[in-house]
Amino acid sequence: MALPLREYNTLVNDNAPPSRDEVLARYRLLREISKQHHHEVLMLISGDTLLHQARRLGLAQGKTLILDHMDELNYVYDLAIHTASPQRSRAIDRHARAARHQQGSDEALVLDAMRKAQFSILLIERRHQTAGLIATDLFRDREVWLVDIGLESSMPDGAIMATRLFTPGRFSMTAGVNVPFDLDMFEDILAELPRRLGEIPSASVIDNRHFAEAIYRIAVANGIMDRLRYAELPDDG
Repeated sequence: MALPLREYNTLVNDNAPPSRDEVLARYRLLREISKQHHHEVLMLISGDTLLHQARRLGLAQGKTLILDHMDELNYVYDLAIHTASPQRSRAIDRHARAARHQQGSDEALVLDAMRKAQFSILLIERRHQTAGLIATDLFRDREVWLVDIGLESSMPDGAIMATRLFTPGRFSMTAGVNVPFDLDMFEDILAELPRRLGEIPSASVIDNRHFAEAIYRIAVANGIMDRLRYAELPDDG
């Protein structure tokens, strides 16, 4: 797949970064706000919608969920919140229309960033000098400053993962899910995608809702939860 030219990212090239304590304090605040938004938007999604998405991922038959791990529901939630068919609105947008947050507040900032979240394939390049990781978004060919306490401690340089990112400020955060990625997976992903997507430029394919769904379906079929755990580490001293 042809990739676009690298974009310059001022977040990564900031000459005066804040201290680690400041970054992590800001991260924890924004993470708690995003969790609250996540909870509230899930309240807008019907059980039938969640079951429909679960069936598409091979996690349900009829009205019965079939889970090896409860964390597999995170993939269902991600797609139900952030994607929708062309005829329907996204749950995250319906939540935003109903929300009443003061303009300029952190709650409004995070919600706006969540609405603009992008599914990404990230190559971990190195540790950020202050906190988190520096990664390359392989499809958009741009650097990302990713702050995530668990990933900082567990993802080695050179690892690749699929995740949904939102950027509520100077750094980006995951929307709650990630999948260890292998470039060999592309053949399986292409086989899962609707044929018409083959006519879309590669830089745009990743924005299609079927792309993330294909990755999650393959991950579930391959028993991804046997190798993956979601965790937050204790506060740094």
